[in-house]
Amino acid sequence: MSDLRVVLASSSPRRRELLAMIGVPHEVVPADLDERYLPGEDAAAHAERLAREKAAVVAGTPAARDALVIAADTIVVVDGDVLGKPRDAEHAAEMLQRLSGRAHTVHTAVAVRLGDREAFGVESPLVTFRPLDRATIEAYIGTGEPMDKAGAYGIQGYGATLVRRVEGDYFAVMGLPLQRTVALAESLGASYLFRGLRVARR
Repeated sequence: MSDLRVVLASSSPRRRELLAMIGVPHEVVPADLDERYLPGEDAAAHAERLAREKAAVVAGTPAARDALVIAADTIVVVDGDVLGKPRDAEHAAEMLQRLSGRAHTVHTAVAVRLGDREAFGVESPLVTFRPLDRATIEAYIGTGEPMDKAGAYGIQGYGATLVRRVEGDYFAVMGLPLQRTVALAESLGASYLFRGLRVARR
């Protein structure tokens, strides 16, 4: 067995932190692609397609040669509507008010590529917020945390105090379902024993 190079096809600091947390050294090669929806495409299918496309794009670069490529995409959905990153503080407040006291779904797709082989899947945890009054919403926006987050909150930061319950994979809400990611890597022949990913070399 020998160490396997891992390339993360994302510049997300949350995804980097999660891989580091489970002891997987990695390099970062962000994927640049068009993230617009296709006609009639639902949120989970959209997240899955983007994760697969990101992995394929990066896997085709010289920087990812002989590496295991991990890509992910996260989408927040409430009442069938996708909540992206807020345009400004007012937009963030509208999103948070909409999420207040109720449940929403977070679809996080992950795709893993090793050579010409691919494995992928989607985790869709249900997140329930506690009721939020205007003062709480304004104070949270004042931290700056919501402004670069889908759905205008980050569960790994101050936003953790807004969440009453998570049904499903907590790490998928953060942006990378760890158990699913490791399982997908193992399905392609990698081995994870808490100190990075390894692979049998012929």
